[in-house]
Amino acid sequence: MKAFTDRQDAGRQLGRLLAQYADDRPVVLGLPRGGVPVAAEVAVALDAPLDVILVRKLGLPFMPEVAMGAIAEGGIRYLDDALIARCAVSAEQLSDVEAAEWRTLEAREAVFRAGRPRLPLAGRTVIVVDDGIATGSTARVACRAARELGATRVVLAAPVGSADALRSIVEADEIVCSLVPRSFRAVGQFYDCFGQTPDAEVAEILRAAAERTPQRHQISR
Repeated sequence: MKAFTDRQDAGRQLGRLLAQYADDRPVVLGLPRGGVPVAAEVAVALDAPLDVILVRKLGLPFMPEVAMGAIAEGGIRYLDDALIARCAVSAEQLSDVEAAEWRTLEAREAVFRAGRPRLPLAGRTVIVVDDGIATGSTARVACRAARELGATRVVLAAPVGSADALRSIVEADEIVCSLVPRSFRAVGQFYDCFGQTPDAEVAEILRAAAERTPQRHQISR
């Protein structure tokens, strides 16, 4: 039997570890798509509001799996200038990649939030949740984005993570991880059920969360 039955089970286990943050009135942010079911369970455990934090990698034009930067909602943009220069990426190529990723990010926001405003983060403790940390690149950008959107304290939380990746994440004030195994190949190896999370499921989780009013930790929209 693996450490987690599915993302919901992982979220419940993680929620118990995060109980110490309940009195901070946190906002819980899930990284779509797989982080959102985990974050939903954390939000219930902490009686906290739930939202997504939308991040898109900017892949090299000729090697899209390699990130030359990233964008995040709120107009936040990060570039690896050294890599861009080393790979001779032109301004036009960068502009084309960035424009395509902004279109994707905006389309996902329309589906996931369905017209609801982004939860305000100014002055809040924010818990950024993913279903696992393999390289840490997306989590790092998400933590930076939460900070730039006004969070005063950023906690990164995941059910499982690579020790090397977790050590590289300096953007979070604190990291909470249920399991940091000695041998780490992929996040899915620690789940019995680790299928893809459809956009429709993410949208439904967020819709249901928006209708649930936290009793102890109200937040004004």
